[in-house]
Amino acid sequence: MSGQVALVFGGSRGIGAAIARRLAADGFDVALTYVSRADSATDVVSAIEAVGGRGLAIEADSADPAAIRRAVDTTVEALGPLDAVVANAGLLRHGPVESFGLDDLDRMLAVNVRGVFLAIQASIARMHDGGRVITIGSNTAIRTGSPGSSVYAMTKAAVAAMVKGIALDLAPRRITVNNVQPGPTETDMTAAMAERLKEIVPLKRIGQPSEIAGLVSYLAGDESGYMTGASLTVDGGYVL
Repeated sequence: MSGQVALVFGGSRGIGAAIARRLAADGFDVALTYVSRADSATDVVSAIEAVGGRGLAIEADSADPAAIRRAVDTTVEALGPLDAVVANAGLLRHGPVESFGLDDLDRMLAVNVRGVFLAIQASIARMHDGGRVITIGSNTAIRTGSPGSSVYAMTKAAVAAMVKGIALDLAPRRITVNNVQPGPTETDMTAAMAERLKEIVPLKRIGQPSEIAGLVSYLAGDESGYMTGASLTVDGGYVL
């Protein structure tokens, strides 16, 4: 995959950063977006360049349609037309239905659903035929598992449904569209609950970002060319 170009929305930390690093190791030039952690984004770009790739960090809020379009245009102008896009940017806010605020609801829908759709829409306009679209959903689309997760689960179920329809739309261009659904994974968001999560996962551990990145690597490569519209769950057996 040497010389190919990937754009990772939400690529400065956690799973997104692991994906950006893995794609660079696979030979991609990689652009990534971030919202607030410019230092983390710079570190990821340095890691991309350390393995011989071209890296680019772009400040872009996935709730902002104009920012999404600018991120795509900036990537293409700097690195070339897209071969793969990973829609990883997401927002997690918990709360019971009785008191979940409208602002939080709108923000989560804007980032987790509308932002994913618009990232795909903008990216495919600047993507080679035969390219790869990969979304990062969640196993909560299948099993919510805990109170206060209704809005987050709803947004991730929407992504899984969205991928099926978009896969049909893009099939004539041989662009595949697939969804990765991680379970509990070691990131900043899970640090405070890691021990509790280990007890409810059948494999008795939580996942590593590199394991999610490995599946994304496969979906971004040639060997996955006959798979499209799929949602693949990686969660240590949690939803079984």
